Amino acid sequence: MSLPKRVVLVGPMGAGKSTIGRMLARELGYRFLDSDRIIEERCGANIPWIFDVEGEKGFRQRETAMLDELSTEPETVLATGGGAVMRTENHALLKKHSVVVYLRTSIEQQVERTRKDRNRPLLQNDDPEGVLRRLFAVRDPLYTELADIIMHTDRKSPRLVVRQLVNRINPKTPRQQRQVRKEGRNHV
Repeated sequence: MSLPKRVVLVGPMGAGKSTIGRMLARELGYRFLDSDRIIEERCGANIPWIFDVEGEKGFRQRETAMLDELSTEPETVLATGGGAVMRTENHALLKKHSVVVYLRTSIEQQVERTRKDRNRPLLQNDDPEGVLRRLFAVRDPLYTELADIIMHTDRKSPRLVVRQLVNRINPKTPRQQRQVRKEGRNHV
């Protein structure tokens, strides 16, 4: 089995898409792209500001345009925003020449991982846990439907998640192949 052209990470906020994505890209010898960060760079503003000025609808339009652009990038690991699955037109863009990985995590882990993060506009209210529960109820079926691989991340280190993912995607990554060649030269 050869490596996929692209690996797309979906899942709720706090699932570890950016952290795991960077590590997975390094392991696969791919580039790491984060759709939210690229949107921020191009707009010259952070996501909460975009939400304030353009609303969620405006942000989602930017997100779809970004996913369309990034769907042609080879040898990448793409971390998406948690709501990328909400627009039906994004589904084909996420699946295009990609292995889609759903990083699934519990509400409790999401609360723990996001409680101090002020860069998440949907959680800036009096009941962030309630918001996370409502989002999970709507989005979990979409993540599950799109996923080629579902990886549970609760109480797992990012390193362990990446190792398990690599083994599910392709146990013979370029880095592993280089390591095998290197070890072979050292044993001669």
